[in-house]
Amino acid sequence: MASLVHAVQENGRIAAGLLLNLLVSICIVFLNKWIYVHHGFPNLSLTLVHFVITGLGLCVCQKLNLFAPKSLPPSRLLLLALSFCGFVVFTNLSLQSNTIGTYQLAKAMTTPVIIAIQSLFYKKTFSAKIQLTLIPITLGVILNSYYDVKFNFLGMVFAALGVVVTSLYQVWVGAKQHELQVNSMQLLYYQAPMSSAMLLMIVPFFEPVFGKGGILGPWSFSALFMVLLSGIIAFMVNLSIYWIIGNTSPVTYNMFGHFKFCITLFGGYVLFKDPLSINQGLGILCTLFGILAYTHFKLSEQEGTRSKLVQRP
Repeated sequence: MASLVHAVQENGRIAAGLLLNLLVSICIVFLNKWIYVHHGFPNLSLTLVHFVITGLGLCVCQKLNLFAPKSLPPSRLLLLALSFCGFVVFTNLSLQSNTIGTYQLAKAMTTPVIIAIQSLFYKKTFSAKIQLTLIPITLGVILNSYYDVKFNFLGMVFAALGVVVTSLYQVWVGAKQHELQVNSMQLLYYQAPMSSAMLLMIVPFFEPVFGKGGILGPWSFSALFMVLLSGIIAFMVNLSIYWIIGNTSPVTYNMFGHFKFCITLFGGYVLFKDPLSINQGLGILCTLFGILAYTHFKLSEQEGTRSKLVQRP
C-alpha cells in the first residue's frame, strides 16, 4: 500500500512539473508577442530583463541548495555567453517580426543546422534515416514561409540568424558541459550575469535608455508588470526544463516538446488571428512529421546503443 501511495505521489509530482513547463513555455511566447504588439517594448531591453531575473533566480536557487555552483574561469565562457545573447535576441526579434506560426516553425530548422555543424566541424556521423528526416522538416518550413501572407523579409533574416546562433549555442553548451564537467544550471549560473553585462553595454547603442521607448522611460504600470512577469516566466521555463530532464525520460521530454509545438501554433492562430492557408497547413504537418520521425529514430538509436553497452561483458 505504501509503495502504491509513493508511486501515485511520484507520478503526480511529474505530472505537475510537466504541466508547469507546458504553461510557462507557451505563456512566454504569447506574452512576449503581446508585449511587442501592444506595448512596443524594445527587444534588447526585454532580453536584458530576462537575463537579470534569470541570474537573480539562480542565486536564490543556489541559496536554497537546489544546485551546487562550480568554480569556472570566465574567460572560457565568453564565447558561450555571447552566443547566449545572440540566440535569445535573434529569436525574440523573429517573434517580434513574424507570425507565431512562422516563428515556431523556423525554430524547427535548428535540428538540421545542428546536424550540419556537427558533421562539418566535429566530424560526427548520422545514419541515413536521421538525415532523411531533415527533408520533410526543411520542406515544411519552406512551404509555410512561401505561402505566409504576412511574409516579412527582415523577419525571416532574424529567424535565420536565430536558427544559426541557437544551433551554435546548443553545440557549444554540450561541448562545454563535457569539457568543464558541469550541468546546465551550473553553466547558466555563470552565463546569465556575463550575458547581462554584455547586453548592458550594447543596449545604449541600439535602443534608447531614457525617454519614450527606452527601458527607463515612462512605461505604464501594465507594461512594466507584463515585462517583469515575462522575465519571471522566462526563468521558470529554464528551471522547469532542467527539472524535467532530470526527472523523466528522453522520450517523455521529446514527446512533450512536440505537444507544446502544436499547442503554440494553434494558440498563435487563435489569439493573434494569424491567417493560415491550406499550403501553410501542409507545411506545418510536413515539418511535424519530420520532427516526429527524427525523434523516433534518434531515441531508437540511443536505446540500441545503451542495450549494447549493457550486454557487453
